[in-house]
Amino acid sequence: MKESDETLKRQRAAAAGMAAGLLNGFFGGGGGVVLVPLLTRRCGLTQRRAFATSVAIILPLCALSALLYYWQGQLDLAAALPYLLGGLLGGSVGGMVFGKMSPKWLRRLFALLLVWGGLRSLL
Repeated sequence: MKESDETLKRQRAAAAGMAAGLLNGFFGGGGGVVLVPLLTRRCGLTQRRAFATSVAIILPLCALSALLYYWQGQLDLAAALPYLLGGLLGGSVGGMVFGKMSPKWLRRLFALLLVWGGLRSLL
């Protein structure tokens, strides 16, 4: 790969990360909505790698956003605890099932999640 191709790839990756970070900062989450399509289309990752990479990218972004919200007095840790415990269980189950699902079904479920979230936001 030529140096200019590698530079362009890095710039695209940085832009995708910035978009995900902006979404997390504005909405407290949702960076994966931007990252998964960008990682597949612009960075050339397979669907499965894009989902897994998105999770690895989102973790520190969410931690940073949560820390900033905490410093601003906007985070209620006691209210978040039950969701965190349930989320840990759901994340564990999801991570195990993820490896067994076809990319076709992963895309479909992701699309359904986006539609559901969009409808909830509108209604």
